[in-house]
Amino acid sequence: MSLEDRPSGRRKDATATRAALLTAARTLFSERGYERTTVRAIAAEAGVNQALLFRYFGSKSDLFRAALTDRGWQMLSDGADDSLPARLLASVLDPSDTATQGNWLITALRSADREDGALLIQRELGDAYARTLSTLTEAPDGELRADLLLAWLLGIALVRSVHRREPLAHADSRAVAEIVLRATQAMLENVDTNFPPG
Repeated sequence: MSLEDRPSGRRKDATATRAALLTAARTLFSERGYERTTVRAIAAEAGVNQALLFRYFGSKSDLFRAALTDRGWQMLSDGADDSLPARLLASVLDPSDTATQGNWLITALRSADREDGALLIQRELGDAYARTLSTLTEAPDGELRADLLLAWLLGIALVRSVHRREPLAHADSRAVAEIVLRATQAMLENVDTNFPPG
């Protein structure tokens, strides 16, 4: 029986199971990092048997990769290029658990000791983000400016969400965004400074 011939309920269940595993993985990886997150814990959080994790993703490492790239690519494609800095900043600054669970920057930071996670960010997402950001300036060093902004956003995520250092940890998101986006416009003159992004 081909996939198309299967009852629609089975496909929906498979889609829902895969989504539940990704959500659970993002939650636990962002809270604990890669090494301290077990396959058993992810399956329990998703409410499924851990054998399903291996069926849909093959390994914990592949699930980690999917959890990071899924939200990372979505963030990149969710709006106009000029609002990407504001969208990234919003995900870094939002104090809600939902935002933290979906924030690939924070997940990557908490899993920085994982070599393939760092390479994933650099190769699959970092380069794509840098290319997009570099188009927001006419300056000949646009790639450098884009990398500087990404480094700054990673630093903000680290201080606010991982180290929880004050005053940044509990600073008003709009106040922080106003300062950061104004400074960003000095590097990338075509950036949209509206916050929250539309």
